[in-house]
Amino acid sequence: MKKLFSRLSDVSKLTRRANFSDMEQQITKHTYGSDAFMHILESRYSCHAFDNYPVSAAKLKMILEAGRLAPSAANCQPVRIWVVKSEEALAKLRTINDCYGAPVVLIVGCRNEEAWIRPSDGVNAAKTDAAIVLTHLMLTATDAGLANMWIWDFDPSKIREVLPETREHGIYGLLALGYPSASEGKPTERHAQRKPLEDLVIEL
Repeated sequence: MKKLFSRLSDVSKLTRRANFSDMEQQITKHTYGSDAFMHILESRYSCHAFDNYPVSAAKLKMILEAGRLAPSAANCQPVRIWVVKSEEALAKLRTINDCYGAPVVLIVGCRNEEAWIRPSDGVNAAKTDAAIVLTHLMLTATDAGLANMWIWDFDPSKIREVLPETREHGIYGLLALGYPSASEGKPTERHAQRKPLEDLVIEL
């Protein structure tokens, strides 16, 4: 019996080693150390037209949780997220910006009073914190298979007017979420245009 258990243990060890070897091979054969994450960065694009197919509650919850986990200066967390998905709320928001017909729009806002302030020059971190949250939301949406569009072309005062729930905050940005329209929801020609690394990075 002991010999049998010993043999089973040896087989188990060999299986684990084989699995680990396969895993290492999968990692090393890719260009990047974390190919899955780099794929998210590469595949994300600005969607200019959405289908009206609904976004599932499970996907939306995962995206919002990613926003909650985003870092902020001194962990002050001055950011708020409003989920606009009811027909009534979307109709109000679309009087300010049509949001490319997306079935869900996340409004990202922040409060300067709640943010960390850099002592050396008095710069308030609220907008930077909001940008980080929005980036987390955007990339997680891409990972969840959803198209998205970071929208900055709007009048914040008008949004606060039509959606009074946002009045106590500065409105930083909108994130339209959904599934791309088959005809117009594809990446534009400008999407792949990136400066070469040598124009972006300066070594000191």
